[in-house]
This record gives sequence, structure tokens and C-alpha cells, in this order.
Amino acid sequence: MYFNTHTHLNSEELYHQRDVLIKKARDHGITDIIVAGYDLQSSRLAVKIANEYSRVYATVGISPNDCLETTDECYKEIEEMLSDPNVVAVGEIGLDYYWDSVPRDKQKAVFIKQIEIAKKHDIPIVIHARDAYEDTFHILQQSAHRGVMHCYSGSVEMAKRFVEVGFDISLAGPVTFKNAKIPKDVAMKIGIDHLMIETDCPYLTPHPFRGKLNEPANVVYIAQEIAKLKDMEIDDVARITAFNAKELFGIK
Repeated sequence: MYFNTHTHLNSEELYHQRDVLIKKARDHGITDIIVAGYDLQSSRLAVKIANEYSRVYATVGISPNDCLETTDECYKEIEEMLSDPNVVAVGEIGLDYYWDSVPRDKQKAVFIKQIEIAKKHDIPIVIHARDAYEDTFHILQQSAHRGVMHCYSGSVEMAKRFVEVGFDISLAGPVTFKNAKIPKDVAMKIGIDHLMIETDCPYLTPHPFRGKLNEPANVVYIAQEIAKLKDMEIDDVARITAFNAKELFGIK
């Protein structure tokens, strides 16, 4: 019923528990899970996990916080991974000016190159953007491609601009936080036909489990909060967001 579009079962915290966590997710009605790469090693692990379990998929890519040493050989390996049928997107890729640990010019160059790879292979992109929405928007506007804004934390106005250029909006744990006005506004004002749900586990654990390790099964709480904010049935939120994900990622 639920499609959790972004997890890090390839993380140090979750990888060795993946059997238990995937079973628990299935027991909670999560039928489909994406494991997202953020550098070469995590991308390799994402592909490995996707090949171990049915209805688990991978994205491969180099995130802005992990791109300082990116070379042509790195791009070549990312491109090679796209031949695996369980890889459904390039990502997570993008810009991050919050940490600013990688020069912005380098982030932009790596971001643009990976968009070009995705376009070449006609595969969507998964975007990481933090404190860099304007620059991210301009690059995506020029790219004329499609994808999803993962773990979106920007404004409603910015979200609408991303939707206009072909991107869905994925909401994670922060939409459940009691004082998180902006994510709740996004959930209310962006049409359900453009929304997806994710956990980004092991990070951003939703209420009421904040402070504990996040896991794939917790995507139910994100759907629950969106249903409340939109005055919808939770089953409808689960069904429509899963449909949106399958449409974008080309999953039958």
C-alpha cells in the first residue's frame, strides 16, 4: 500500500538490520522501498540491497556533500550502475549550502554532469537541496528533466515552482513535527498528485518517535499526518503517493 521513496538501508546504522527492518516495513503495509545512494560506496550497497529483496529499488549518485573528490571515473561507474534493472533514478544529487564543505562551483559541476547522465539514460533524478533552492531551481529549470525534491524543506512558493518545471515534492518526518509550520503548509497546499512520502531513515524520525533511530516502517506516520492536514483518508494518501512514485520511477 505505501511506497517509501527514500531510505538509507545502505547506512552504517541500518545495513546490518535490513532483514528485520524490511520485514517490519512489509508488516506495516509498505510494499515498495527505495534505497538511495549518496556516494559510490553507498550507491553500490543500494544496488546490492535492491537485488536481494523484491520490490526494493535503488538510486545511484553522488550528493553535494560527498562530491569533492568526484572524477570522470566516478561518473563512469555511476553510469554503469544504471544498467541494473533495479536502479530507478540518479540520486541523491543536488546542492547543499548549509554545510558548505564543498565549493559551490564544484557542487554545481557535479550536479549538472549527473543530470546529463540521467537525461542520456532517460531516468529521473532525486534532488537533495538545502539552503540552495534558488540555484537548484535555475539548474533544474534549464535541464528540462523530471524528478523529485527529496525530503523537501522549502517554502510553498518554491515548491510550486519546482512542480511547474516537472518535479514532485517528497515529504519526510518534519511534516509530523508539532511546530513545523512550513512543511505542514506544503502538505496542505501542494496537490496530492504531486506528493510522495519517505522516511530518509535513519534520519529525521517522525513524531512520536523523535530521538530514536528512524526506520522504513515509520513512513506510515508521514502519510497519517498528510491525511490529517488534507482531510483525506490515509488509504487514499498511500494509494496516490504510491501511484505518483511508480509513475515517476517507471515501476509497473
